[in-house]
Amino acid sequence: MEPILGTTLDELRQRTSLKWRAYDDEVLPLWVAEMDVRPCPSVVEAVTTAMQAGDTGYPAEVDARSAATHGAGSTARTDYADALAGLAKRRWDWEFTPDQTLLVPDVMIGVSEVLRVLTDPGDAVVVNSPVYPPFYGFIGLVDRRAVEAPLGADHRVDLEELDRAFARARAGGRRAAYLLCNPHNPTGTVHTTDELVAIAALAAEHGVRVVVDEIHAPLVYAEARHTPYVTVPGGEDGIAVISPSKGWNLAGLKAALAVAGPAAAGDLARVDDMVTHGASHLAVRAHLAAVSAGEDWLDALVDELDANRMLLRELLAERLPEVRFRMPGATYLAWLDCRPLGLGEDPAEIFRTRGKVALNSGPSFGTGGAGHARLNFATSPEILTEAVDRMASCV
Repeated sequence: MEPILGTTLDELRQRTSLKWRAYDDEVLPLWVAEMDVRPCPSVVEAVTTAMQAGDTGYPAEVDARSAATHGAGSTARTDYADALAGLAKRRWDWEFTPDQTLLVPDVMIGVSEVLRVLTDPGDAVVVNSPVYPPFYGFIGLVDRRAVEAPLGADHRVDLEELDRAFARARAGGRRAAYLLCNPHNPTGTVHTTDELVAIAALAAEHGVRVVVDEIHAPLVYAEARHTPYVTVPGGEDGIAVISPSKGWNLAGLKAALAVAGPAAAGDLARVDDMVTHGASHLAVRAHLAAVSAGEDWLDALVDELDANRMLLRELLAERLPEVRFRMPGATYLAWLDCRPLGLGEDPAEIFRTRGKVALNSGPSFGTGGAGHARLNFATSPEILTEAVDRMASCV
């Protein structure tokens, strides 16, 4: 079988997505979270079949409230929720039912709408910096303010920092939420069950509600295990948002699912039904095919990503030994501490202008990002090797 991450540079240059159109052809793009994969065959078949049949209308996976509102009867279609519940049970022993879920356009839109329900304008949302930059943007978009609780030097949640951040967030008796990234982007940290239990206890103590982005959950390596937040003691009133889009490289096919913990179903029910309208019917069909018939492909992909993270460690040790790199337990993202290289606040700019390699800028990830860069290693070993060689030429 051909390697999933074996797509050649010439083939990749034919793509028209953001990753391959943001920079000139002389730049190797190892930045935005798109993978250079050969697509999952079951997904290709599902989308092709739908297109050939003209099955390009609205998604049927609306919830019961929306179905009744729009005259579709009282019985909701739950194929998407059922499929993702099956995946969650098989891979993480997480059980939920369709009445605990809501179809949303993508993870960040789902997070935003949940934050609207759990907090008021001007309220605080705690985040663990450095963190996925759109966390800040979407928090601001819904008129909330980000309060940082920086990760520790080991890239793990610092409970003392979190305690202080929760106290600041709740000052004056205002409502507050905690937007947790699990697994964490950009560090690839996989939060342990014990850590999540401690987080839940701290949130309960302060009266902070927890919303969790679990989009990278399918991409966890063998030495770690993903624990869904809402399954741990104390996490029952959390709300998670999940999607197959990262695991199967389907960012351009938008659909996701918000899943309420057992004690939060009433909160999720207060999210406006109109939010379901942004999900794509073709995306739902693609995601269904991915989780129902594409798990072998996913497992093979994770094996190749595992080999790439090992290769990256070797390449950095040989060519850029000053760069500090902690192996991620999940994702295909490497968080590189480039401060010893003396390249300033934003080493990604130097790598792009001098080495013609595009990485993500560390400062955009918030406090703790200065002097860092995020590298996407979901590409062929040949491209990864060339990229590190170019980076080394800068110093």
